[in-house]
Amino acid sequence: MKVEKLLVAVCGDPTDRDVLLLATTLARRYGATIYATYVIEVKRSLPIDAEVGPEIDKGEQLLDMVEQCCEDAQVPVETELLQAREVGPAIVDEAVARGVDAIFMGIPQRRRPSENELGAAVHYVLKNAPCLVWLCRAPLTTGS
Repeated sequence: MKVEKLLVAVCGDPTDRDVLLLATTLARRYGATIYATYVIEVKRSLPIDAEVGPEIDKGEQLLDMVEQCCEDAQVPVETELLQAREVGPAIVDEAVARGVDAIFMGIPQRRRPSENELGAAVHYVLKNAPCLVWLCRAPLTTGS
């Protein structure tokens, strides 16, 4: 298995740290670079490059966290804040543009995972990614 470039898509979900731990562990083992991205989904009623301050702030904070984790793990990282109409196609486009070997994503915790509960972005990536896709879901909590 070729492992030189890994794309980590963060979204602000609690699984982001688990996804990052998995990706940095693999990156360290194989000497790979991590490309981390946060995609801001821009409503169709707005221009694609609209100033969406709170989302930009959230994305920058998440990407700062990614940089710190990668620095702590001694893994090279590049981060990218993207604005797009849909998250899934933006992630796949980024994976193609960077020629990554795998995409890492977290999925929200659900009682019973199903295709519909994976979310449109994850479903799109699974269907269209030209590389491996690794998903990470937090364990179900007691009483769920």
